[in-house]
Amino acid sequence: MKSTLLALICFVSLVDLSGYAGDAVAIGYNSEGVWTSVTYYCSSTPKGGTDYKKSEQARAAALRDLRVRAGENLAKASVIAASDLTGYFAVARGKPQSDKDVTVVGHGKSRAEAEKKALAELSRAGATGNQKIVYRYFSHGADFK
Repeated sequence: MKSTLLALICFVSLVDLSGYAGDAVAIGYNSEGVWTSVTYYCSSTPKGGTDYKKSEQARAAALRDLRVRAGENLAKASVIAASDLTGYFAVARGKPQSDKDVTVVGHGKSRAEAEKKALAELSRAGATGNQKIVYRYFSHGADFK
């Protein structure tokens, strides 16, 4: 985290910031523009359930958690992905040779598929160093049947 470069945020084909959403991933930066924390919110019940959140509610929950985790070091917070999809998600981080952190989100029908997609996205972005899955979660989206 000593890098003074901004984190490069990559999106996988799950991003839909306009409609209903079952999950959101947020990332925090310090005053030097270095990412310091990442967190998520995911709906644990299908649409209509007690723990299903719309897009703006999922983003707010993720940002609220991020602010608690980051504390006073948080200078900027951004939602990097939100989805209305049901399934497994993996948030992954890696470093390319330029030492810029890359954070991506993968989605799949299984945990293994989500992780594979996230790691493949890191590789496509050239972030092959220090690849790590930082979060795994399941979310109920609006498409849950």
